[in-house]
Amino acid sequence: MARPDKAAAVAELTDLFRDSNAAVLTEYRGLTVAQLKKLRKALSGNATYAVVKNTLTAIAAKDAGLEGLDDALTGPSAIAFVSGDPVEAAKGLRDFAKANPALVIKGGVLDGRALTAADVTKLADLESREVLLAKAAGVFKASLYQAAYLFTAPAAQAARTVDALRLKREESAEVAA
Repeated sequence: MARPDKAAAVAELTDLFRDSNAAVLTEYRGLTVAQLKKLRKALSGNATYAVVKNTLTAIAAKDAGLEGLDDALTGPSAIAFVSGDPVEAAKGLRDFAKANPALVIKGGVLDGRALTAADVTKLADLESREVLLAKAAGVFKASLYQAAYLFTAPAAQAARTVDALRLKREESAEVAA
């Protein structure tokens, strides 16, 4: 029978997996407590960073319906449970790993799909959600301006043609007079 403290830890991890947009699994071997505190502070807006036990995490992931984390659950593990923008959290982890090579990104989960370390790096290379939305809005705005121009062009051309005919008629009337 499972000990109550382990059952509670599994239940808490399961809830964190279910409530998160994404989770990034890392190895923290060689990081000091001060460095971990700095990492937690850097991620505080988008994610919570917790050191976990591999066996309990594997059980919690299975209970949450997540597959593909078993291979990455070796060695000392910690997970960034992302509640905000996954891109920003991945960028924070990538930047921290560049400054502190002891942090190794092992993989993760995004919307129920397993990610490799390379996938997390690709996610970090994306622009933020706000930038992508702004670019999409710019494309839509340009399309609307182009459509408005196309709709007004025939009327403007007709007006220029009528004006040219009027000027030509006036000139021919002046020549005849």
